Amino acid sequence: MSERSEKAYQLFKEGYNCSQAVLAVFANDLGMDFETAMKLSSSFGGGMGKLREVCGAVSAMFMVAGLKNGYTSPKAVTEKNDHYALIQKLAKDYEAENGSINCGELLGLKEKRQPPVAELRTEEYYKKRPCAELVKSAVEILEKNL
Repeated sequence: MSERSEKAYQLFKEGYNCSQAVLAVFANDLGMDFETAMKLSSSFGGGMGKLREVCGAVSAMFMVAGLKNGYTSPKAVTEKNDHYALIQKLAKDYEAENGSINCGELLGLKEKRQPPVAELRTEEYYKKRPCAELVKSAVEILEKNL
């Protein structure tokens, strides 16, 4: 386990969402202050606001990849293709390690969309949610690929 993945794990355990925990540990290297990183990634926890779609840790991986290696010109076809290839590799690696990139599937939920109410972070919550481990996985995959 890397220092960054351990820090992301701890941030999640402090109450930050999965997306925030991943982006936070790369923010400084990306020239982004902590508060901006937290605001930017705040919508993506719970698979995008508890819609249980793409895992927030995966969304943050993609944000980091874009901020580090993204393209800016609409005419940058080669750069766009290269970037999309990186995104697909990150997704493939995460899926290979964790079984899915979908929050609802990762959590084994039957109903995807859930009320927009944050659950209390109790010991029971952490026992039934693999999210802290998924956060570590996302960080380690980023470290290997960037």
